[in-house]
Order: sequence, then structure tokens, then C-alpha cells
Amino acid sequence: MDRMYRVLGFWTGIFTVMFYLGGMDKTALLFLGQTGFFVLLGYLNLTERMYMYVFGAYLTVFFAGFTYYTLFLMPPGGGLS
Repeated sequence: MDRMYRVLGFWTGIFTVMFYLGGMDKTALLFLGQTGFFVLLGYLNLTERMYMYVFGAYLTVFFAGFTYYTLFLMPPGGGLS
């Protein structure tokens, strides 16, 4: 299970570079933080159950943040004009 977090760290790192090169600096910083989080988790050697709890907590925080952003911060119409 720890290798899967390293793989997630690798892919979020790839997205970090792509977002940065595309001029999306805030998104690149968000993905850089996720990259560090996943790589750190990959080397902690936790039990499989603990990895599942951490992933569940990560998804809960993500969905809560995404819902808050789409309801309260995103402009009406999804930013399309």
C-alpha cells in the first residue's frame, strides 16, 4: 500500500510541473503540497488499515473543500462568460 502513495506522489508531481508551466501557479502550489503529503506517507510504513483511514480522511477533506469552493467561491455559471 505504501508504494501506491509514492505513485500518487509521482503523478501529482507531474501535474505540479504541468500546472506551473501552464501559468497556473496557485494550482501548482496545491498539487506540490499534495505531492509532499503523498511521498511522506509512502515512506511512513504504516499498516494497511491506517493507510485506508488516512485516504478516507483525505477524501473527506477534499470533498468538503471542493463543495465549499463550488458553492461559495466559484462565480455563477461556472466562470463561463
